[in-house]
Amino acid sequence: MKKLGLLATLKAKEGKEDEVAQFIKGAVDLARQEDKTLTWYSFKIDDSTFGIFDTFENEAGRDAHLNGEIAKALMENADRLLSEDPDIKKIDILSAK
Repeated sequence: MKKLGLLATLKAKEGKEDEVAQFIKGAVDLARQEDKTLTWYSFKIDDSTFGIFDTFENEAGRDAHLNGEIAKALMENADRLLSEDPDIKKIDILSAK
């Protein structure tokens, strides 16, 4: 059951928008390997703002994701791709379909 989530927003540096989009689109392959990540979405908000939303059954799953390969790759590339630090919020799921 989806109980917990993460909502991350990413602001691309000027000229890096396509690279950020490709980076998060490709990260779905890593998310598919995470058995405790129930759902994972990447999305575009506007020309330079992107996001990731994922859900978990418990805190152990969320922590595993936060310490996993996607987070590691994002932080390794943040200075090069992003104009500011990623905004990552832990959220509680109130209802889901």
